[in-house]
This record gives sequence, structure tokens and C-alpha cells, in this order.
Amino acid sequence: MKFVGVTSCPTGIAHTYMAAEALEMAAQDAGHEMVVETQGSAGAVPIPQVTIDAADAVIFAHDLEIRDAARFAGKPTVDVGVKQAISDAASLIAQAEALAARQATSSSPATPTATSPPPTPVTTDDPHLGVRIRQWLMTGVSHMIPFVAAGGILIALGFMLAQAFGGDHGAIDVTQHYALTGGKQGVTDIVAHFNPLDGMHWAALLFLVGAASFSFLVPILSGYIAFGIADRPGLAPGIVGGSIATTMGAGFLGGIATGFLAGFTARWISRWPVHKGVRGIMPVIVIPLLSTVITGGAMILVLGRPIAALMEGLTNALNGMSGSSAILLGAVLGLMMGFDLGGPVNKVAYTFATTGLTAVATSAVTDAAQMKIMAAVMGAGMVAPLGMALATSVRPALFTTPERENGKAAWLLGLSFISEGAIPFAAADPLRVIAASMTGSAVTGALVMAFGSALRAPHGGIWVIALISNWAMFLIAVAIGTAVCAAIVVALKGYGAAKPLETALTDTPAT
Repeated sequence: MKFVGVTSCPTGIAHTYMAAEALEMAAQDAGHEMVVETQGSAGAVPIPQVTIDAADAVIFAHDLEIRDAARFAGKPTVDVGVKQAISDAASLIAQAEALAARQATSSSPATPTATSPPPTPVTTDDPHLGVRIRQWLMTGVSHMIPFVAAGGILIALGFMLAQAFGGDHGAIDVTQHYALTGGKQGVTDIVAHFNPLDGMHWAALLFLVGAASFSFLVPILSGYIAFGIADRPGLAPGIVGGSIATTMGAGFLGGIATGFLAGFTARWISRWPVHKGVRGIMPVIVIPLLSTVITGGAMILVLGRPIAALMEGLTNALNGMSGSSAILLGAVLGLMMGFDLGGPVNKVAYTFATTGLTAVATSAVTDAAQMKIMAAVMGAGMVAPLGMALATSVRPALFTTPERENGKAAWLLGLSFISEGAIPFAAADPLRVIAASMTGSAVTGALVMAFGSALRAPHGGIWVIALISNWAMFLIAVAIGTAVCAAIVVALKGYGAAKPLETALTDTPAT
């Protein structure tokens, strides 16, 4: 048979491509052909329509809305979350095969709900509301992350250069002169007086570009939440609402509120029954005009001040954390990062950390609570793949040959802060691996908070170590958590697991 599929995950980095590879390999093993479109952070190369038309069935493995899903209309469709494709691709191929066979023998076109073999969910016209809300929110977060990454790293590099060429006082001067006086004034100064031989001018340039990237975070978050709900009509009111939320100090909470408000408003207006003579101007004039004024007006007059007060209270609470409360928060965030390895719980912790950076992005403070939280989340997210890599190195007999090969790749994935590197291990042995991952990640999260390491960059792992304050203790925290994770998984696999151990030994070359 011939299958086509689409994969996507909230960040569009690891899960998207791992799911695609798993589906392609499972289809090949079953004797079928499969083409997968990865709708990841690097964009997507659409499957040719002729290939879709020739396909017997479709598999959607996604945590975001499928772009241009109408291309696949009329095909038997299996619709699941992206992690299910990674952990059980063979089952999805079997279900797609069954759906295609039933449609081929049926006198009427098969509908997903009528032919769906339990327990795998299949495409419906009305997914569960909770699933849709998470998809809409993750659509906004996934489009926001590139701005966070670019802005955070550039700002951190700007401060590094300023400290190198002017000391701590120089870094503060850069912030005040080129940012706090207004971005436009800072750009004007750079254009008029830039000296390529002056390190402080390069620092200011990096800082300005990074600050410009960060200024888009909330509008992009809001705009693409609305886009997920209402498609293109939601972009204008969502981005405008997010900009107003930023101006009023409502932060990412305001962006989330305006995103949902703009999306539902735009979708409601787009469904008005209007005369055919008016339909042509609806998407270019009526929908953006009315939805923008409703969203913006509601934010300014009703929602803005209470959400801004809530954000201020949250910021003050974070800044006031110290001692045991900070360590406990680090441990909880570590547990979340290690629980589902890039899944929804992991992304909640990561989003909490990255959105918190917006409050201190251009501040000269180097040890704000939000930066410590970011360091704790990144350190904890590195532990699971590093722990699995270490475990396969010290006790290879406990792992199969494919797991040992995955362990080699997990070193690089873990060092790069890609938690998904541990997914192949968790899929094969979820209870032992997740227990070890959560414990090791919690230890690292708590230690990073206790040591006071801080980070401006939202991603990068070991490759942005120069941007981490108190970096030596950060590395020690990661190393300790990795050792704990590896020790626990080795102990759990070795205790009372005679059959798996014997199976693994058969794959071990004789020495």
C-alpha cells in the first residue's frame, strides 16, 4: 500500500522528525511505501498532490494544527499525538492498513469515526476541547520560540562583550544608553557613531538586535494562538492585542488572553451569513477591523489592568524566592522536564521559563529569579538523554543493540538540551526510564537553583555555557543529576529483570 503522513510537535525540532522517521521505517518493515511531510521549525516541503491522491490512507501524528489539512480530504485517516508515532509506529501503520482495506471493500467512502479500530483515536470533525486548546496554545508557543532563542542569545552575547570591554559598569551603560533610552534612539546612535574597532559598539549592536527580537515575543505568541483558532483572519487582531498587552505590562499572560479572544472573535465574525457581494471584503476589511477593535478595546478597557497586576504579583513572588522555596521550585520544574521528555508537561515547564525571561530580558541584573529558573529548566532537560547515554556505557549488557546505538547519539542530544534523546529508551521501558529521568532531573533542577546559576539564553545546552553565570556549578549539577539518573535506571533494570537481561545478552557480542 501507499501511505502519506504529516508530523508536527510544539517546538518543531525533535519529535517532528523522530516521528516521521519511525513511521517511514515501520511502513518499510511492513512492505508499504510512505511519504511523510514534517511541519517543523525549519518549514515544510508539501507532499505533491498527486502523491496524496494515490495514497491509500493518511497518518497525522501531531500536537499542532495540521496546515492545509484539506489536501487530504476523503482519505482514511489515523489521527494521533506525535509521541504515539514515535513509540508505536508499527501499530499506526497496521491501523492505516486496516482502514484502507475497509474503504476498498466498502460501497461507500469510509469515515474515520465509523472505521476507527479502538483504542487509537481517528480523525473527527470535533476533537476534544482540551486537545484543541492545547494545540492552539502550542501553536503560539512554537512560533514564539525562535524569537526567544535569537533574542535571548544575542542579548546575552551583548552583555558578555560589554563586560569584556567595559566591566560590569560597561554592561549597565550599554543597557541604559542603548535600550532604556528607547530602541529608536539606540539604533540612531549606532548608525551615526558605530565604530567597528570598538568592542562596546559591537556589544550595543548585539543588544539592540536581541532586544528587538524579544519585543516580538508576546505579539507573536498572541497572534499565532489566534491563527491556530481562526487561521489567517486571527493574525491581525492577535498580534495587535499582544502588542497592547506588552504596552500595558500584562506580559505573556496578557498575550495568551488576547490570543484566545482575538481567535474566537475572528472566527465568530468569519462565520456570519453575509450577502455574496460582501464576502470578498470580509477577510481583508470587515474581519480584521471588527476583531481588532473588539480585542484591543477589551484589553485596554477591561482585561489589561487586572492581568498586569497579576503579572506584577507573579514577578514579585519569583523575585522574592530564596532558600528552600527556590530549591523546591527547581525540583518541581525538574520533575516536569523529566516526566514526558518533550511532551506537554515538559513544554509547560519550558514555556514557564522562557516566557519569564521577557520580564528581565533587557535588564542589567544578572541573577534574576527568572534567569535562575531558565538555568534550572535547561539543566534538568539535559539529564535524561545524558543519563541514558551513561547507563548504556557503564552497563551495556542491560540494553539491546539498538538501545546502545541510541545511547551514543544521546550524548550529543543531551549536551544540546534535546530531551527527546531519551524517548527511545522510555518507549521500550517507560516505568524504569521515566522514574530514573524524573529523579535525576529533579536533583539537577534543585541543585541549579541552590547554586544560583542563571541563564539569559532559552536554549543551547552546553554550547551556551559561556552565557551561564556560575557555570562550573551548573555543570556539576548536571553531572550529579546524570549520575543519579543512570544509577537508578541501571539498578531498576538489573533488579528482578532476568528475562530482559537474558534477551539483551543475546545481542551482546562475545568477548
